Amino acid sequence: MVTVKKEGIVLKKTDLPFENEGVLNPAVIREGNNVHMFYRAVHKGNYSSIGYCRFDGPLNLAERNDTALLSPELEYESHGIEDPRIVNIDGLYYLSFTAYDGINAMGALATSKDLKQFDRKGMIVPQFTFNEFKSLAQRSGPLNKKYKRYANKVLSTKNHKVLLWDKNVIFFPRRINGKLFFMHRIRPDIQIASVTNLEDLTKEYWENYLLNFQANIALTPKFEHEISYIGGGCPPIETPQGWLLIYHGVHDATHGYVYSACAALMDLENPLKEIARLPYALFTPELEWELKGEVNNVVFPTGTALFDDTLYIYYGAADERIACASLSLKELLSELTINS
Repeated sequence: MVTVKKEGIVLKKTDLPFENEGVLNPAVIREGNNVHMFYRAVHKGNYSSIGYCRFDGPLNLAERNDTALLSPELEYESHGIEDPRIVNIDGLYYLSFTAYDGINAMGALATSKDLKQFDRKGMIVPQFTFNEFKSLAQRSGPLNKKYKRYANKVLSTKNHKVLLWDKNVIFFPRRINGKLFFMHRIRPDIQIASVTNLEDLTKEYWENYLLNFQANIALTPKFEHEISYIGGGCPPIETPQGWLLIYHGVHDATHGYVYSACAALMDLENPLKEIARLPYALFTPELEWELKGEVNNVVFPTGTALFDDTLYIYYGAADERIACASLSLKELLSELTINS
């Protein structure tokens, strides 16, 4: 078993209007001794924006904005900008997030050169109804029945086309064989897409992608702690052994869903190829502030910072606050190798 230290809560909600309901699920990127955090801030009515703060080292809060950095502006994000992740590729920051309009929750992207001004790129995931998705995806093989079970339950609405939810868009932090790779999640699995340029993400691209859907599934639920569904967590970490994925796994208990942090290794040149996976959860909800909150029994990892051999994992705790756990990267990779 990997030794994990719970470092505790690192950020709480305040009385400020944009974050008076909760702070959670942050994007994190380290630059020098600075750890930049872009977190989901929720205000009353369950409307989300993106807040910003900076840590000096992994745990010492040094700076925090008193207004939202990014707020909903466009129709597809009118009900909130949620659960950001961030990477730097070739000098450009890619901030992916979930855009929610009150009906549909879809992966979207904004880019920045300075972490201050962001250029919205819009939704970048396939925008299909469940029936459209099913018609294409089942041509490459039988479709897991869970895809229908977890589809958007809204059957009709006058003002919205009801789409299949596609969340947890997370870019790999460098091009692989000249292409941009990113994870996304149509429940219950994690899928991976790749393109040369963002402009290639057309409707035709996604139609062809879905026609070969089975080949684009990277991870599927396997062990008891993740048996209901899984989803992307933190941006992949490049190691000599492979891409380290810290993702979330969900299982249905008598008291509802339980969200845990999980770990796997993927091939460096072909991230769709699984090398190893922990057969147990990396860490689970066990402390009061992980067990009780806006949504109980949740640890939801979304960002990491590596200092020497210590990997700090930042996560949403019970959908209300942000906490951090730490572990030895060497020890985790060794444990994964054993379970290859």
